[in-house]
Amino acid sequence: QVTLVESGGGLVQAGGSLRLSCAASGSFFSINAMGWYRQAPGKQRELVAAVTSNGGTNIADSVKGRFTISRDNAKNTVYLQMNSLKPEDTAVYYCNAGITRWGQWREYWGQGTQVTVSS
Repeated sequence: QVTLVESGGGLVQAGGSLRLSCAASGSFFSINAMGWYRQAPGKQRELVAAVTSNGGTNIADSVKGRFTISRDNAKNTVYLQMNSLKPEDTAVYYCNAGITRWGQWREYWGQGTQVTVSS
C-alpha cells in the first residue's frame, strides 16, 4: 500500500504565495520522479512541475520563474513553492509519483488539494 498525502492548498490573493507538500508513505523500494499536476474546471490535467530522484527538474512554461519544485528524499516528500500567483493558477493540484514496489513500477496520485487565487 502506498499513499500520497498533500497539504498546503488554500485561498490566496493574486500576487501571493503558497507552498504545497506531498509525502509518500507505505512500503516501497524506491521513488523515481515526483511531480505536481493541476486541473482547472473544464480543462485537462496538465503537468506543472516534476523532479527526478537526483534533482533534475521540468517546469511548465506557464509557471516558470514563479514556481519552484524540490524534494527531500529522506522524507519521501516533494514541495511546490508557488510565488506571484495569478487567478489562472486556480485549480486542483495533484501530487504524482513513480514508485517501484516488489520489482514493479507504477504511478501513484494524491487526492488533490484546491488552490484558489482571487483577483
